[in-house]
Amino acid sequence: MPRARFMTNVLFGITAFVGLGALTMTAANAADDKPVVVLDTTLGPITIELDHAKAPITVDNFLKYVDDGFYNNLIFHRVISDFMIQGGGMNDQMQEKPTRPPIKNESGNGLSNTRGTIAMARTNNPNSATAQFFINLFDTNSRLDTFGGGYTVFGKVTSGMDVVDAIAKVQTGFKNGMDDVPLKPIYIKSAKRKAKS
Repeated sequence: MPRARFMTNVLFGITAFVGLGALTMTAANAADDKPVVVLDTTLGPITIELDHAKAPITVDNFLKYVDDGFYNNLIFHRVISDFMIQGGGMNDQMQEKPTRPPIKNESGNGLSNTRGTIAMARTNNPNSATAQFFINLFDTNSRLDTFGGGYTVFGKVTSGMDVVDAIAKVQTGFKNGMDDVPLKPIYIKSAKRKAKS
């Protein structure tokens, strides 16, 4: 085989290999940008796809809590049927679990507080979110995108909105100084990453 042709074939092979590698890395990065977490609740599973590309600080923070088993056996402690369901911070005695330091607010990232999205709960300080989160029940919650500095959306429910809606319908009352608490605890039995298929 002439040297020039041989070199052309070698270069083509290298280019194809590098191109395939780049495609594989792009696919892997895309998968990493959309990690999936399953909340196994007493009313059924809720599958959530996270958006690392648009909320990297928030997603990394949430996944650390998930990987540490922080959410296991906590409850949905605040349920407002025309608004949202909130959990990830209290046990069934309404005692708040200690958290890591708060994170920077990432609202204004292009994700909106619409039905089925998950966002970080916080105090009046926009940069006070730690572990608690809420799942929006209505599109009208989009007002939260800018209200008081905004509430960071970092993912969406891809399966289990029927479970979310069932939680939203439970009876609530007053307990340990808090209103809108389910009278019968709704547990997050576990929160785990879903393995990539």
